[in-house]
Amino acid sequence: MFPSRFPLKLSLLLMTVLLALAGCNKPAGVSTGLSAPAAAPSPAPSRIISTAPSSTEIILSLGFAGSLIAVDPYSAALAGLPDGLALIDFAAPDAEAIIGLEPDLIVSSEINRISAADDPFKLLRDLGIPIVYIPTSDSIAGIYQDIGMIAEALGAEAGGRELVSAMQAEIAAIAAQGAALATQRAKRSVYFEISPFPYPYTFGSGTYLHEMLEIIGAENIFAGQTGWFAPSVEAVIRANPEVILSMDYGDPNTLDEIRGRDGFGTIAAVAAGRVYTINGDTASRPSPGIISALWEMARAVYPGQFD
Repeated sequence: MFPSRFPLKLSLLLMTVLLALAGCNKPAGVSTGLSAPAAAPSPAPSRIISTAPSSTEIILSLGFAGSLIAVDPYSAALAGLPDGLALIDFAAPDAEAIIGLEPDLIVSSEINRISAADDPFKLLRDLGIPIVYIPTSDSIAGIYQDIGMIAEALGAEAGGRELVSAMQAEIAAIAAQGAALATQRAKRSVYFEISPFPYPYTFGSGTYLHEMLEIIGAENIFAGQTGWFAPSVEAVIRANPEVILSMDYGDPNTLDEIRGRDGFGTIAAVAAGRVYTINGDTASRPSPGIISALWEMARAVYPGQFD
């Protein structure tokens, strides 16, 4: 689907973007329509398969690392995973292999359907294996609801509420500092690049990353746009952002490539040396990891201003 030189993590994020562009995004906290969310098994599941890194991170944050028996390849590098977990094909899961693992819960995602004409877990559902489908969230409120859905399926509703409360408290603290900065000076304008040219992606309003820029007291140069989209070089140059952020997927040449683009030398951010990378793992996943990304974004846009 994407050029072979794309990092796996970037391809995963762009699949999420394509779902949104195709109109497949559902309000957070509802079923995808493939099936109603499974009722929470009783007792709490002890053999869990997770098929998307955002869901896996939520499961880990809720303290169920020891219950995971298999994850998707994109989740494999997450800190806190037990060693030796089986890996499940992202878009075309092997039903026979999964049955052999004897799961008592599968936490799936809309993203798993990106290259599948039908529900890739239909056979497993027909066999009675409980499956929870997590929507592709496009807001922070949606992330909270995703946490609630997974916590309910794990029989850990109280833990889910505690996790959401902790996130809300930290976001409120960041937002308070961002609001204070906004009263002291004009908001800095930001261009946030999800993937680089010649295959650029960025975002406008109606996305959790846009919300995150607002929380830290920054202004998205594409706030007038909606959702995820591909900007032109000319549009970025015309907007003349004061700060450029780019998702970091391990390419050491990312910043040099941005600074060296034709015409970018005239942009205020490049001229002032305000071009930074943001951890692509935390920023690209609708999960508790956005808290880490928020702090990183805040300290990049306003160095020395956030405690």
